[in-house]
Amino acid sequence: MKCAPQLRTLLVLGRVADLPTVWSNGLAGWWLGGGGNFWKLPFLLLGLSAIYSGGAFLNDAFDAESDRQRRPERPIPAGKISVQLVWRIGFGQLVAGIFLLLFCSQLSAGAAILLSLFILLYNFSHKFFNAAPWLLGACRFWIYVIAGAAGVWGLNGWPILGGLALAFYTAGLGYVAQRKLNQRPLPLWPLALLAMPVALALAMNTGSFRLRAVWLAIIFAAWTVWSVRQIFAGTGNVTLIASNLVAGIVLVDWLAVAPQIFFWPGAVVFLALFGLTKWLQKFAPTA
Repeated sequence: MKCAPQLRTLLVLGRVADLPTVWSNGLAGWWLGGGGNFWKLPFLLLGLSAIYSGGAFLNDAFDAESDRQRRPERPIPAGKISVQLVWRIGFGQLVAGIFLLLFCSQLSAGAAILLSLFILLYNFSHKFFNAAPWLLGACRFWIYVIAGAAGVWGLNGWPILGGLALAFYTAGLGYVAQRKLNQRPLPLWPLALLAMPVALALAMNTGSFRLRAVWLAIIFAAWTVWSVRQIFAGTGNVTLIASNLVAGIVLVDWLAVAPQIFFWPGAVVFLALFGLTKWLQKFAPTA
């Protein structure tokens, strides 16, 4: 598929390939918050998309100087768009996202402000702060909080626990991506963080829900192991590994809602978002 260069620049800056994972986070948190309130769902997904995309724009704005040295192919150093415009678009999207989430609940909007602050902190510090992947994980956690507060039950323990599992997974993913940037060997301990969704799902789901969680945990674990297998040999394309792990976020969300929805509706929704993520990664890669 081809598109105008200007549009492609905006899609790359906005990390459009990651947006299905944001929708997946939003749906999972909303389901764990009781679902319902269907009229809030468009505001929820649009608001989360705006905040995520805004944060992605600001990531390139913060990194403009270092990208001129290390990644001259990125849109700003390549002269495809001015850094001033990227700053304006990024902050504008953050404000728009918070405004849209006001229609979900005041708690959702308040959590969106915290999410925006974590995004700014991550974008500012990730080049020199070795623990920045934990900030990345915290950003995904706040998405669950925002979405859970939009459900009919409101924010409860389920979105918080699901958000924590995703936060650990995203932190592990962040350490893999960090290796791509600094070219240093990756210690194996961050890979253990990728298994946290399985541990939490099996602990949370008892009785009749346990079998469903086990089957989804097998699907998730198979994809994760396949994605990182080359790291253990010290080889492999780190960009591809990180991209596969990003798509795996959708499987984390599916595992999180295992006790809340029937298998086939979940399979249709989350596998579709997983496939869309992989397709968009080919169409508008984020790296």
